[in-house]
Amino acid sequence: MSEPYQPSVVEQAAQSFWAEQGSFEVRENPGQEKYYCLSMFPYPSGKLHMGHVRNYTIGDVISRYQRMLGKNVLQPIGFDAFGLPAENAAIANNTQPAKWTYANMAYMRDQLKRLGFAYDWSRELATCDPKYYRWEQLLFTRLMKKGLAYRKNAVVNWDPVDQTVLANEQVVDGRGWRSGAVVERKEIPQWFLKITDYAQELLDALDTLEGWPDAVKTMQRNWIGRSEGLELQFGIDGGEPLTVYTTRPDTLMGVTYVAVAAEHPLALKAAEANAELAAFLKDASRSGVAEAEMETMEKRGMPLGISAIHPLSGEPVPVWAANFVLMGYGTGAVMAVPAHDERDFEFATKYGLPIKRVIRSAREAELMARLATVGDLSDEDDFVDAPANQPLMKELEAIRSGCTTEHGLLIHSGEYDGLDFEQAFEAITARVEREGKGNRRVNFRLRDWGVSRQRYWGCPIPVIYCPKCDAVPVPEDQLPVVLPEDVAFSGVQSPIKADPAWRQCVCPQCGGPAERETDTFDTFMESSWYFARYACPDADTAMLDARADYWLPVDQYIGGIEHAILHLLYARFYQKLMRDEGLTTAGEPFTNLLTQGMVVKETYYREDASGKKLWINPADVELELDAKGQAVAAKLVADGAPVTIGGVEKMSKSKNNGVDPQALIDQYGADTVRLFAMFAAPPEQSLEWRDDGVEGSSRFLKRLWRAVQAHVEQGAAPALEVSALNGEQKALRRKLHETIAKVGDDYGRRKTFNTAIAAVMELMNEATRRDDASAQGRALQQEIWEAVTLMLQPIVPHVTHTLWTSLRGGDDLLAQRWPMVDESALVRDEIALVVQVNGKLRGNISVPASADKDAIIAAALADENVAKFVAGQPIKKQIVVPGKLVNLVI
Repeated sequence: MSEPYQPSVVEQAAQSFWAEQGSFEVRENPGQEKYYCLSMFPYPSGKLHMGHVRNYTIGDVISRYQRMLGKNVLQPIGFDAFGLPAENAAIANNTQPAKWTYANMAYMRDQLKRLGFAYDWSRELATCDPKYYRWEQLLFTRLMKKGLAYRKNAVVNWDPVDQTVLANEQVVDGRGWRSGAVVERKEIPQWFLKITDYAQELLDALDTLEGWPDAVKTMQRNWIGRSEGLELQFGIDGGEPLTVYTTRPDTLMGVTYVAVAAEHPLALKAAEANAELAAFLKDASRSGVAEAEMETMEKRGMPLGISAIHPLSGEPVPVWAANFVLMGYGTGAVMAVPAHDERDFEFATKYGLPIKRVIRSAREAELMARLATVGDLSDEDDFVDAPANQPLMKELEAIRSGCTTEHGLLIHSGEYDGLDFEQAFEAITARVEREGKGNRRVNFRLRDWGVSRQRYWGCPIPVIYCPKCDAVPVPEDQLPVVLPEDVAFSGVQSPIKADPAWRQCVCPQCGGPAERETDTFDTFMESSWYFARYACPDADTAMLDARADYWLPVDQYIGGIEHAILHLLYARFYQKLMRDEGLTTAGEPFTNLLTQGMVVKETYYREDASGKKLWINPADVELELDAKGQAVAAKLVADGAPVTIGGVEKMSKSKNNGVDPQALIDQYGADTVRLFAMFAAPPEQSLEWRDDGVEGSSRFLKRLWRAVQAHVEQGAAPALEVSALNGEQKALRRKLHETIAKVGDDYGRRKTFNTAIAAVMELMNEATRRDDASAQGRALQQEIWEAVTLMLQPIVPHVTHTLWTSLRGGDDLLAQRWPMVDESALVRDEIALVVQVNGKLRGNISVPASADKDAIIAAALADENVAKFVAGQPIKKQIVVPGKLVNLVI
């Protein structure tokens, strides 16, 4: 060991040793318990950020700990390499997405290795590699043949400048996030996967995922959105009936209008002879399709000039086109019950449409009952004038003039009056089914997964379009359809769309001229099965082979809460598709899920003349602190002028509050960065970045280094003889084995690495406080420093690699098992108890562990301070809580 601690030297030596030994390459071993630990793989954006570091350190700690338990541990890594950012960078920098991506992967690979993560690099994959994406192309062609992949027209967010479909998240204030163009709702052909066929199974299987956070399961349940309702037919004169779906058939008699989407055939037909309506439909098509946006935007509409026939009353109700109805959700038409739906109420109020109350809430019924006990309800004037009744009358009037959305008893509904929700549901359903005007139906909020993207840097969709044969899957022996990488951009148009040589081909069915699909897959496709490919990355005859059943499902998955819905839902769906294709037997991909919190840091900014915030990196700011150390003012170091202190927010480029992990590694070493990332907060909580916390972690490792070095320099320690230990030594050894038990529980069951580190620090404090140069004192110190090294290895693997070599003369730390708890060491010869008099603390005593109640009371009374408070007074009650306290009641 050298003095002082030199992280760069220590870390390079450890990493070289691991690489030479192939320490983290694993093979299947049916006789050994497997453990598959996986962190969500990164997009190769160019540099790791602190969120990456935290995510991957968590996974590495878990992996290394499980390995110490004797398990066959797989921890792979790769790159989610397709995506629009590469395309944006290529256009901005006049380069190629492939070149940009591969360069970034090389840089990030080096960063990951510098951090010492125990990855099996032999399994590395990149989703832009044809050897990877050929298999999802193959699966897609098989799904086409089974009817689970299909093409249909769909309403999408369309950017007219970038000429591409935008996800809801890419529409900002109605404009494309990149071009700034006003986004349109446009109907274009899209490819879909029929995830709705698996909706019930995806919902039911959530109950089996005991290792998932309840919050994530709740989000998935809500996204799947199972509901039981009624599909109804509203007649249209001279046309096909209008189909609507409702979960509230009890409100059916309160329908006062029907609303359809701007793209609905009824609206389009009506607009043929109505220029004003046509203009409205065109304008409405520019609205986004996000449900959240629909909830908050202004509700607008126009009447179509036609009526629908109410299925029960037979009365006509007007049909309106409304911007809040989406063609892609349900049937593109809704029955409107303004008295019992907030959205319908807002719309009806705005356009003066009738509002008919047909549900009496429990609160309304309660108010009516209370009022009925104090007078004649029919004499309304007397009621209003009575002071005691006025608050109740006002509340009643507010309910009746507003919108009641809760369940209640039916009113103004003819033969259904007085029924509750369940009774009305059954009665109305029976009638419409009997009359052929509707059917009971289970519906899901979940919609089929649209996988088409109008961009270049993605996996080509393996479909050929033939004038005679229509859409034909590419034959399996012609896969993969390789995306050309040596391309040039002309504006924003996809290079493969602009390249006739790539597009033009021969139809595999009839041999005639045909063209390839130029849309590419949504990148969620690649990230929905990568975890399975890690099990057999070199399989060249199938998507998966038998090795997948050895490793799957993933035992521990780690990633951000922002992926709680779509990525995790699609991965679960894809796992079931692969199962049903006979590729694997596992039905769920991830047994346990840990969603780590964000890394956050303070923000600072100035505003320019237009009021735009110009964000300033915290490293460039000097703070003025008050007496309590709180920041009260800040200035820019460069010019000394004030800057505004913003909030603590997620580290991001947009807020300019990121910390470069590479700079920290260069300054402090990877182990310091790893230690702080694990010590600052529990994994599931946000980690507030503090520069002084990094400094503290660095000091701790230096202290550990010095302590072990001082011990080693004293020479070899003798063998430990437990029976020869004195009382103080036994107490210290008990502390050691209590710590081993706690840290193992923190790593394994609780996943609270911050408390594990704190426990080791506490043990180190105890160990370094004692200057015991006796033979057994030295032997105990050897046991302590070996255990500390083993316990810290998952978090700081480099420094512990060197410390272990010094302590054990060259043994490989990775070959060691987790330290065993010596249960005999936990047995106490004496126990410490607090002594209370009338419930107030008055003393502390130590008694033999075998002492009975009488001996404990005697020891308590013998304590000088306790005796002073008892002072000869009679003791009314003696309470002994074993192992904790004595309470004397006088």
